[in-house]
Amino acid sequence: MNAVYKRELRSYFRSMTGYVFIALLMAFAGIYFMVYNLQNGFPYFSRTLSGVITVFLFTVPLLTMRSMAEDRRSRTDQLWLTSPVSVGKVVLGKFFAMATVFAVPTALLGVCPLIIGANGTWFPKTDYATLLAFFLLGCVYISIGMFLSSLTESQVIAAVGTFGVLLLLNLWDSLTQYLPESAFGSFVGFLVVALILCALVWAITHSGVATTCTAIVSAVGLLGVYLIKPSLLKGALPALLGKLSLNTTFANFYAYDLFDATGLLAYVSVIALFVFFTVQSVQKRRWS
Repeated sequence: MNAVYKRELRSYFRSMTGYVFIALLMAFAGIYFMVYNLQNGFPYFSRTLSGVITVFLFTVPLLTMRSMAEDRRSRTDQLWLTSPVSVGKVVLGKFFAMATVFAVPTALLGVCPLIIGANGTWFPKTDYATLLAFFLLGCVYISIGMFLSSLTESQVIAAVGTFGVLLLLNLWDSLTQYLPESAFGSFVGFLVVALILCALVWAITHSGVATTCTAIVSAVGLLGVYLIKPSLLKGALPALLGKLSLNTTFANFYAYDLFDATGLLAYVSVIALFVFFTVQSVQKRRWS
């Protein structure tokens, strides 16, 4: 894993990818910091970070688009697919390399609260706790982008797909407000979720049996609940999807001054989940 990590990390700084990623993130963060904190005298750097996360829509796809897709396109993935090194270690090496690149601007942003403190009132606990959540949320997005990159040979498709998913996640809270609360509406909505789950199973396993079984179990289960006790589905779709929001944990830090340890654990769990998905996506090519 160390060899993969060092090779990937060097590649980001031998090309312009790492520098452009850091420069874009720091440029946007600097603008927010100057306007919010320096010009308007707002003492919370945590609120500045809440605006900076929007930049992830553009910077994360730039960082992750080549992580797996380039190896697949050039067929260099065949070298480590047939090597004694486990796929899991290769994927982890790539993920940690991208996380390290992201850690550079995150560490630089850690200076901003000190600048605020040198010029007046500051709130270091809130700011640095939010910076931790900011880093983990970025790592969540990186893990998602890495997984999407493993599904295609095209860096462009990987970048566009990552942008689309991150845009959806950023609009998640607003979109869930428009979901139907009726039992039938939730039934239809859960069927759509089941279809997405089936697509995910197919993308990871390329197994028709596993995908079909997932579809049948989901459809039969939902139909049974809807016919036997539809009241269970009333309001269930927006309630469930609302709890899956990644923004809620981050908002607890910057908006409510709460250290949400459970939310941070959820971030780590999502990272582990998508790293696992990436491993499975690569593993199925070993046997295909």
